[in-house]
Amino acid sequence: MWFLGKYVSDLKKEFAGYNAKIFSQDLMAGLTVAAVALPLALAFGVSSGADAAAGMITAIFAGVLIGTLSGASYQISGPTGAMSALLLPIAAQYGVKGVMMAGFLSGVLLLIAALLRMGKLVSFIPAPVITGFTSGIAIIIALGQIDNFFGTTSEGTTAVEKLLSYGHLGFQINAMAVFFGLLVVAIMLVYPKKWQAVVPSSLVGIIAALVVNLIMNPDAAIVAEVGDIPRTLVSSNGLLASGFDFTQIKTLLPVAISIAALGMIESLLCGASAGKMTGEKMDSQRELIAQGIGNLLIPLFGGVPATAAIARTSVAIKSGGRTRMVSIIHALTLVASMFLLGGVMSRIPLSALAGVLMVTAWRMNEWHEIRLFFRKRWWVAIAQFLVTMVSTVIFDLTIAIVVGVFAALLFYVVNSYGLEVNTSRVDSARLRDYGLKGDFENESVIYIVGAVFFANQEQMLDAVRETEDGHEIILSMRGVPSMEICAAHALAEEITAAQTRSVTVKLCSVQERVMKNFLDAGVVDAVGRDHVYWDTLAIFRAESKEKENV
Repeated sequence: MWFLGKYVSDLKKEFAGYNAKIFSQDLMAGLTVAAVALPLALAFGVSSGADAAAGMITAIFAGVLIGTLSGASYQISGPTGAMSALLLPIAAQYGVKGVMMAGFLSGVLLLIAALLRMGKLVSFIPAPVITGFTSGIAIIIALGQIDNFFGTTSEGTTAVEKLLSYGHLGFQINAMAVFFGLLVVAIMLVYPKKWQAVVPSSLVGIIAALVVNLIMNPDAAIVAEVGDIPRTLVSSNGLLASGFDFTQIKTLLPVAISIAALGMIESLLCGASAGKMTGEKMDSQRELIAQGIGNLLIPLFGGVPATAAIARTSVAIKSGGRTRMVSIIHALTLVASMFLLGGVMSRIPLSALAGVLMVTAWRMNEWHEIRLFFRKRWWVAIAQFLVTMVSTVIFDLTIAIVVGVFAALLFYVVNSYGLEVNTSRVDSARLRDYGLKGDFENESVIYIVGAVFFANQEQMLDAVRETEDGHEIILSMRGVPSMEICAAHALAEEITAAQTRSVTVKLCSVQERVMKNFLDAGVVDAVGRDHVYWDTLAIFRAESKEKENV
């Protein structure tokens, strides 16, 4: 009930004052998004290991179902390049029905993730890891399109295996396939940006390749084509038609986790990026529910798993879209295209779609971020980026993300290892300038700077151990933002050991987070509560007063 209540409340705000003018803006934005989505839906359907119809069905149902329930007004969901790259080896190993079952299971997992409020976990993934993952997906997409682009054949389930298989299969190029692929690439690269808002370059490229193919290849014998696109929204590959195979659940669960993880990451990152463009914050929990319901139902009709797509979402925003009606209008436009233009679209050369995906893969890379990492020589960011990218290409999504985050944590630990510990003898003459009287020659201040944990605690403990018998030390903790509880316990033990040598230990400038651990670990009890001060000057004033009284 809480979900429906918040959803209805947000809808009322979104559609408050909705009129014909706003609808016309949504209509034009929806038509523009559909023009962008049409060639991508066909391409991603084929590249996922299913067929063009699967891509269309995904875009249509995602546009209506996920768009209607989405956590923000601007999200446009459908088949994406990242998802198709993940699905291709799944289709090769388990077949199209395996993809449908895995997609269905991913919907269940996304709903569970929403109930567990796991959307916030995405914020723990460092930016270089996300950039590396995106670049790795782009490489997989490009490698996966070599067959279609060059009109050749390969073997294997992963992009890398397919690439290596050319060594024994040979590389027989179909010149006409390459021609259509290069034609689309050329059009997309030279197409004026100012025309993109009217007609997207990918659609122009596909239309040009289609026209040329109809003229030069009337019998469909020269190059491989998309093939028949069924004029139906319920494919024979869908679970409604083919039935559920629950015996595959245990086998498909690992890949379903990868699909769900990708769906969550892509959708929430898309929402975060688009939210900055619109100023509207996305409800991440409701977005996961929408993605879960969508991916639960889409495989029933024969569609592949969907996620929010930043390319289509940004087009919707830049085209003046105001509400989630944009997503619904774009889906209805694709329905009309499927039923009215299905026969024509079946003649599109696969190499033309491969050309679209090659350019899309290139543009997927976050080149601004990559150039920044290398230009500024941020070696840790570069290492995280490269490790994640290579892991994405060699392994699957889940392993790549885990490896990337682990690498980020490892580099953080390495960078945090350095602890600065400086011991300074107290200058009595200088303290007299502050009006403080007495002899402080047997006192030292140990300045500690940096986070203290098990890997670097010995530097701090050595400074305490090296204190001469009978002397007094002040541990200045102003530069310590955090101290691991075990390191604090070790410090308490070292202080107790130093006191057996008549060493007096005092604390100053302890930050709140560190003080909590000092209390729990016994550090405060070891030095005595009357030996904890705000700063060093307060210590010297107290000692000076004591010496005056003496």
